[in-house]
Amino acid sequence: MRARLTTFVRAGLEFDVVDAGPLDGPVVVVLHGFPQTATSLAELTALLNARGYRTLAPNQRGYAPGARPRGRLAYRMSELVADVLALVDELDRGPVHLVGHDWGAMVAWSMAATRPERVRTLVTLSVPHPGAFVRSLVSSDQLLRSYYMGLFQLPVLPERLLRARPELLDRMLARSGMSAAAIARVHSEIIDAGALTGALNWYRALVAGSPRTATARVGVPVTHVWGSGDTALSRRGAELAGQYVTGQYRLVVLDGASHWLPEERPAELADLIAERVESVAV
Repeated sequence: MRARLTTFVRAGLEFDVVDAGPLDGPVVVVLHGFPQTATSLAELTALLNARGYRTLAPNQRGYAPGARPRGRLAYRMSELVADVLALVDELDRGPVHLVGHDWGAMVAWSMAATRPERVRTLVTLSVPHPGAFVRSLVSSDQLLRSYYMGLFQLPVLPERLLRARPELLDRMLARSGMSAAAIARVHSEIIDAGALTGALNWYRALVAGSPRTATARVGVPVTHVWGSGDTALSRRGAELAGQYVTGQYRLVVLDGASHWLPEERPAELADLIAERVESVAV
């Protein structure tokens, strides 16, 4: 009988994983975003487990206590994708169904584009294909919405500011629709746990990204989900995402939903993920 996977190692870094659901069920790898850990996905994965899916939700690079390398270059997209590929290798089960939220969606898009043989289906939440995001910067109000990304790329200053004035982050997250309970977890799991610098390094590594990732098309079946109340991502990016998919594609707009879809709309997301997985069932 297969054993639960609680950790995996890549390049000397140890990642912890939440492995749940039937061990012989179809595998769904679920990737969290910023500034959260796999706990933000707990309700969503529980619903998928109840449907018979095995879910694996890793705490990613910079978040897992054993995987916090120094320096921004350690957080470039190629490394983030390689981490997820190492997790998939541990399973030895063939291609997986991949789900990503926020930064986890960026990793998922990139993995599906560059390593399509490892991905059976893709569901992305909130963040569109990198190429669609870049185009939305010059064709909508996305640049204004993304003001914080420039601040987060500065060295040292963001950590000092957020630790000295935590209420600034609290207000920003509350305005984006994050619940008080989720904000409290950001403090306990990110700031107090020493994960803030690693989490911010994802932004600092943006300039080291490969141009190929921003333009590579995705050939696997894709569902992209965006909330109409998302203050961080514009509708324009969601509308452009389909232009970077050559396989089956569906855009789903959740009316009134904020950026924090896994916690806010888990039941609807579980339905959409199951629908996408079942679309390729033999």
